[in-house]
Amino acid sequence: MVAGKKDKVNGDALGTGRRKSSVARVRIRTGTGQITVNKRSLEEYFTVEDQRKSITEVLHSVGHRDDIDILIKVNGGGGTGQSGACRMGIARALLSYDEESFPALRDGGFLTRDSRMKERKKPGLRGARRGTQFSKR
Repeated sequence: MVAGKKDKVNGDALGTGRRKSSVARVRIRTGTGQITVNKRSLEEYFTVEDQRKSITEVLHSVGHRDDIDILIKVNGGGGTGQSGACRMGIARALLSYDEESFPALRDGGFLTRDSRMKERKKPGLRGARRGTQFSKR
C-alpha cells in the first residue's frame, strides 16, 4: 500500500476523485461528521437521495461517519458524475487518513475508477453513432 497525500500545513488527508467529466477535491480532518460541498451542506448541494447515499456509503463501510469533517470542492459534469467523483475522492482521502481501511474500501469497490466517458461525435452522423434517417425517395 502507498501512503496517501497529506496537507503540509494542517495535516488534512487529501483525495481526488473523477467520474465522467467531474472532478472532486476532497479534504478530511477530525471533527463531528459534517460534510461540506462547495461551501454548502451535503443535503443542500445534492438534492437527490441516491446521490447522497452513494457518498455516505463510503463512510458507513469504514465506520468514520461521525468523527471526521469532509470538505469537498467539485466542478464539471452533472449530479451523478459529481456524486461519483465525490465518492471516489472520499475513499482516496480516507485511505490516507486511515490506512487500515484499505480492505473495506477495496472490497466495496470504492477505489475503482469508473472509466466510462461520453463518446465523441463522429463526422457525418447526428451523434456518436446515430446516422441520418434514410429516405427511399
